[in-house]
Formats: sequence, structure tokens, C-alpha cells
Amino acid sequence: MFSDITLGQYYQTESILHSLDVRVKLVGTFLYIITIFVCNSFTAFSLALLFLVIVIALSHVPPSFMFKGLRGIAALIVFTVIFNLFLTPGTTVWQYGIFHITKEGIRLSILMLLRLTLLISGTSILTLTTTPNNLTDGLESLLAPFQKLRVPVHEVSMMMSIALRFIPILMEETDKIIKAQTARGADFETGNLLNRAKNMIPVLVPLFVSAFRRASDLALAMEARCYQGGVGRTKMKPLHYEKRDRLAYLILFVYTAVICVIPLLPVVF
Repeated sequence: MFSDITLGQYYQTESILHSLDVRVKLVGTFLYIITIFVCNSFTAFSLALLFLVIVIALSHVPPSFMFKGLRGIAALIVFTVIFNLFLTPGTTVWQYGIFHITKEGIRLSILMLLRLTLLISGTSILTLTTTPNNLTDGLESLLAPFQKLRVPVHEVSMMMSIALRFIPILMEETDKIIKAQTARGADFETGNLLNRAKNMIPVLVPLFVSAFRRASDLALAMEARCYQGGVGRTKMKPLHYEKRDRLAYLILFVYTAVICVIPLLPVVF
């Protein structure tokens, strides 16, 4: 299960999306998240889905690798769908005892399923097509205006990038610990919920020890290289916009404008 989590991983390949300026991808991801929450009709979600399919095709990331990240949150998606399906008031279409399904609940549960699926898949593209170093540089560049407010932009960007990069590392470490404990006779599959939670203690303790050890090693490595923060640092590869980046901005703004206009149309399904 933990190997299915793709958030924070980078997929090495040659594509238009990989070559885009990281700031374009950050702004694009932010705008896509906004449009996903603005969507409130199947017409808008169809457009968002079409946009996502085109982006995935341009990224050259295999769809099987892209969507396997959904398996890790399948339980959350199912719980959300069931929660909206049975607890949304409205016109009842089916009822059995205290359980009832409404017309509004069916529509809302489908919209929530689409929203979560598109949200996870869309945000995964950012890390799959961007290296951690470029991600740090892009965040620092976009947050640069906050330096006037004495916000440590470089340090904040570095911490966000490191935290994002640690996600797949810790998931891989968790998977290894579970396999090692299973080989020693630990049982994580049987028993009730409370017993399963207790059985996770032999996993959590070494996981925290490993996380603190990795953080300590990283801190020592940065100190050994005389890391002193972002003051006076120069960039080996300075960021600069090219023609394709400006074109990508134009496409993003047009897409966002269309999504925001759809709810204002007289007839929206």
C-alpha cells in the first residue's frame, strides 16, 4: 500500500511539462486546485478532466504510475462518498430503516468522487515532473515579495521541499519495517481495529527513530557544506521565462476563466 503513494516522487523523462519553468507549474497547480473547488457541475468537471488528461499526456508519465497514487487514499475516497451519499438531505429515492439515499446525495457523492480524484491526480503532476531542487527555487522565487515583511522565504521554501521529499522516503521505510516485522511473525491483517492499532506500535517506534536519524544526518550534511541560509547565495541555474512558459500561462488563465464562467451560464448540468 505504501509503495502506491506517488506524492513527492519524481519521474525522470523528457517532456514539455518537464521543461516548463517550475514557477509556471506551481501557479498552474494552484489555479487547478482553485478550479476544482469552484467546479459544481458535471460540465465543469468534464472540462477539468479533459484538461488533466491533456496535461498527463504532455508529461509522458504513464497513466498507470500516475493513478496508482489513488490506491493509497482509496479508503478516504470511499468513506467520503458514502458519507455524502447517506447523510445528504433532500428528495428520498431509497430508504431502509435509518438509511436513506437522496437525489441530492447521489449527485453530491459523485461530485466529491470526481473532486478528490482530480485533486490528487492533478497535484501529483507537480512533483512527478519537478525535481526537489527546482521546486525549492520556484517556491523561493514566487514567495520573494514576502521578504519585505521579513519572512525567511528561502528557509520556508527549503523546509517545504524537504518535507515533500521525505514523504516517499518515509513511506518506503514504513513498507520495509512492516515486511521485516511480518517476517518475524507480526500480524497486521487479523483482529479488530484496536488490535491492529496495537500491532502498529512495533512499526511506529523504529519509523520515528529512522526519521529522526535521517533528519540529523541531513542537518550534519548541510552544516558540513557551510549552509548558512539564503543570504548571499547565488543560483547555479537561474530561473527565466521562455516563450513556451508564457504560452502555458495564457492557456492556464483561459482555462481558469472558462471554469469560473461556467457557473454563471443559465443552464449547467
